[in-house]
Amino acid sequence: QLQASGGGLVQAGGSLRLSCAASGRTFSSYYMGWFRQAPGKEREFVAANWSGGRTSYASSVKGRFTISRDNAKNTIYLQMSSLKPEDTAVYYCAAGRFGYSGVYSREYDYWGQGTQVTVSS
Repeated sequence: QLQASGGGLVQAGGSLRLSCAASGRTFSSYYMGWFRQAPGKEREFVAANWSGGRTSYASSVKGRFTISRDNAKNTIYLQMSSLKPEDTAVYYCAAGRFGYSGVYSREYDYWGQGTQVTVSS
C-alpha cells in the first residue's frame, strides 16, 4: 500500500527527492514518516509529517532534508540536499495513526518496500 521511489546514486553534496505513493486507502489523517537503514545498522528515524503541518526531523538531517505531503495525490516526499556519504541507506516510508512522537518504528502500521540511496564521496 506504500510504494517508495526516487532513490539512486548521487555524489556528496548533491540532492535527491524520494516519493512514497499510497494506495488502497487514504492516508490524509495519518502521520507519515521516513526511516533509513544502513548496512549493519539498525533502522533509524529520519523525518515525520502530520496532516496538520507539524514536522519532526532527526538531528543528523535537520536543515538538509525536508518532508512534505500532497494529500490530493496521497503521496509524501523527502527532499534531500547536501547529501553526505553517511546518508547512504535504504530509505523506507511508513504511515501510522496512534503514536505521538513519530520517532519510533513501533508507532507505524504500514511500511513501504524501501528505496536505495547511495552517496559517493
